[in-house]
Amino acid sequence: MTRQLSNIIIWAENKTGVFFRILWLFRRKQFNIESATVGHSETPGITRFTITVAGNENQIANMVKQITKLVNVIKAETVATDMLVYRELALMKVAVKNSREKGDILRVIEHFRGRAINMAKNTVTIEVTGDENKIDAFYENMKDFAVLEFVRTGRTALFK
Repeated sequence: MTRQLSNIIIWAENKTGVFFRILWLFRRKQFNIESATVGHSETPGITRFTITVAGNENQIANMVKQITKLVNVIKAETVATDMLVYRELALMKVAVKNSREKGDILRVIEHFRGRAINMAKNTVTIEVTGDENKIDAFYENMKDFAVLEFVRTGRTALFK
């Protein structure tokens, strides 16, 4: 059995300690979380987790069963990537030396359909959304410039 990225969607009560208990279970089972996004759902008081992990089908199925048993967890399921619409958000701050370099940076941003969300005298802060491959490609293209900060959210998803 091969290791592949899997999406685990969890709905839980918005209570203190729930996220910690979920993360503790992943740690105990020695799973490396590739990405996790957590936020309020369409139902008041319910938090939705989108967790991406690597593992084989049996390991993932067992993990979902264990998560479902946790107090305050309402539902947990594994969802195939082709059943989801998913995106990541990346923010990057880049140093700008001169107006020519700023123009080059703005062309890269435009190519990736990103946005310059803050332009200071010597820096540009950029926002890009897309799948993992787009974010990786954007980062690779920006390596030619002085990247000061870079952060990405990880996968967040909705059912198709």
